[in-house]
Amino acid sequence: MTSSSSYSADQIQVLEGLEPVRKRPGMYIGSTGPRGLHHLVYEVVDNSIDEALAGYCTHIEVEINADGSVAVTDDGRGIPTDTHPTTGKSALETVMTVLHAGGKFGGGGYKVSGGLHGVGVSVVNALSAWVNVTVYRENKVFTQRYERGVPMGDLTEAPSQEKNRTGTAVCFLPDEQIFTETRDFDYNTLAGRLRELAYLNKGVRITFTDDRPTETRTESYCYEGGIREYVTYMTREKEPLHADIIYVEGERDGVTVEVALQWCVDAYSDNLLGFANNIRTIDGGTHLEGLKTVLTRTLNSVGRKRNKIKENESNLAGENVREGLTGVISVKVPDPEFEGQTKTKLGNTEVRGIVDSLVGEVLNEYLEFNPQVADSIIEKAVQAYKAAEAARRARELVRRKSVLESSPLPGKLADCSTRDPSESEIFIVEGDSAGGSAKQGRDRRFQAILPLRGKILNIEKTDDAKIYKNTEIQSLITALGLGIKGEEFDPSNLRYHRVVLMTDADVDGAHIRTLLLTFFYRYQRELVDQGYVYIACPPLYKLERGRSHQYLYSDRELQQAIAQFPANANYTIQRFKGLGEMMPQQLWETTMNPETRMLKRVDIEDAAKAENMFTTLMGDKVAPRREYIETHGPRLNLMDLDI
Repeated sequence: MTSSSSYSADQIQVLEGLEPVRKRPGMYIGSTGPRGLHHLVYEVVDNSIDEALAGYCTHIEVEINADGSVAVTDDGRGIPTDTHPTTGKSALETVMTVLHAGGKFGGGGYKVSGGLHGVGVSVVNALSAWVNVTVYRENKVFTQRYERGVPMGDLTEAPSQEKNRTGTAVCFLPDEQIFTETRDFDYNTLAGRLRELAYLNKGVRITFTDDRPTETRTESYCYEGGIREYVTYMTREKEPLHADIIYVEGERDGVTVEVALQWCVDAYSDNLLGFANNIRTIDGGTHLEGLKTVLTRTLNSVGRKRNKIKENESNLAGENVREGLTGVISVKVPDPEFEGQTKTKLGNTEVRGIVDSLVGEVLNEYLEFNPQVADSIIEKAVQAYKAAEAARRARELVRRKSVLESSPLPGKLADCSTRDPSESEIFIVEGDSAGGSAKQGRDRRFQAILPLRGKILNIEKTDDAKIYKNTEIQSLITALGLGIKGEEFDPSNLRYHRVVLMTDADVDGAHIRTLLLTFFYRYQRELVDQGYVYIACPPLYKLERGRSHQYLYSDRELQQAIAQFPANANYTIQRFKGLGEMMPQQLWETTMNPETRMLKRVDIEDAAKAENMFTTLMGDKVAPRREYIETHGPRLNLMDLDI
């Protein structure tokens, strides 16, 4: 019997070939745009993280080289290099050239792995112009080069100059034939994911270096406190209700559970992040269900014991208990089952009970020994319950009003004719003038227009009762078919699958867009997480010369276009101050026509950074906002949202 600590070629199991990857790259990495490009790095890093999970790797180095290639180096055991019994090639070549070949199938190589969620380093190999792999094992250095997935010669072997060094270094250059849109890695996107991985794997050091001439910088992430430090990072601009972060760590039936929780005074919603084998489970799953259940049961039980909830009073609901809570739950499962179209929902039923029992034991004990903390959390939950009751009464008034009317949809909504949500889109615009142009310019078959008057409530500072009394927010909720805040998001009730924020390209427009984004993020976060929210990009300028004209979206584009003209050329520039100034046909051509428009989908790459951004920009504290504006204001583009 092979011991679990050994790692050799017979543990590399081959499932299928590599041929389809270059033909249909989107099937393997989602897209050949920026998201798919960055996914290549995550795949290689995940292999190193799996070595860390197995207890063999402590340092991972990620480097963007000057030529645009990326190198990932770790100090793990090194990919096996002996001959594979099935393929007859080295285990390294098998891993690099055969799809789904790796040490994560079967039981010997890895006990827990996050890499299975992805597609393997072989896909990175197939989609790269070249890959150089170096393995340090047994006091030797093994190297092999691949071009577009094909080995360029056999594995070479030489004595190692560094005694006892082990690990793997993979350096790859994305293929320009595949990634035609861009091959430039975004520093912030990679930094966000690497920082997240460091939080989730306490004690593992990840060093990130960018050697491109205009970007040179190095950051190192290592968090001995793990997800406790992650919660501290997310709540750093908030006022905590209790000083200590409540922390749970335990293992049962091979499943490792880690939970960190902190309630904050100045928050009306919860922010719970779930991870399974380092993969962000944005659609939830059994681990989050178990955590929510045990939080509700435990706090109700403690509340009754401490007479904070009277005998004749109802139990607190889950959303009451979680109001103001920031938490992270990370589970490591030997055989993860992911559900849903995006494979971001954990389905293992046994995990629910394990989380429930482990968290229940620790939370009960903590609250028993910290009665003041227990009282403050329960008092906040009771206040949330009372506010929710007031909101429910306000909501019932809205519902009764809707039932009495012939149409429950808001009167100012210009709806589309199709009833298929998957092909419908709604443009949320500011003011009647922009609404008028949009209504005239749209394609009535699939495009709806909802004009809003003025600036909507800042939901970051507002309780639920005020939300449901606000006319503009009522219109938004009803028009979109959104459910109640705190209830599970049901996409089947959503009336449009593209919710497009179309505001003026000025400071006021940016503020309205931020208020709307705050509403969606806090009220129905899943709407953003599942990719239904978009930002329209109206042009800033119309540049005319003779009979030709072009629309331009930034000052830089305008200067570049003018630079193309001959010296002393005559041209005119029209600056659009608002959408209402544009003729309906212009608005259709530039901003609404699917054939010619540019839309930005709102995508949260770094959940902790997004959480902090909304707190800083829209929260009660003025000082952090002032500091942010003073630091970043001079270089901010109004169309950029770095979340």
